[in-house]
Amino acid sequence: MTTELWLLAGTVLLGLVQIGLASTAAKQVTGIAWSIGPRDRPIELTGLAGRLDRAQRNLMESLPLFAVAVIVAHLGGRNGWLTELGAHLYLWSRIAYVPAYALGVPWVRTAFWQIGMIGIVLILAALF
Repeated sequence: MTTELWLLAGTVLLGLVQIGLASTAAKQVTGIAWSIGPRDRPIELTGLAGRLDRAQRNLMESLPLFAVAVIVAHLGGRNGWLTELGAHLYLWSRIAYVPAYALGVPWVRTAFWQIGMIGIVLILAALF
């Protein structure tokens, strides 16, 4: 398996960890009854629970783009230093993004998000 595919698998693992963190934090705000119920009444999560939820949803927005870029590069035989660098940038910036967002660090969080997007662009650049 290529490094890029391992980094994609690592990103999926990160997604699972983020779902767990966001879910656990949300239960502390909403209580178990809301979590196991039909959730007919939406609850706005605030504080740490809200930030972890938004960080997790943000990963889920960009993960399909990253996954498709990695898979297309792999299937097209375009893997190389550029795709490997891009995949590393994406995963490690997304890992750093979680505590930056959870702690509410404004500019740092945005910088990590941008580094992740640069990672995707690098992978796409290798296709051309």
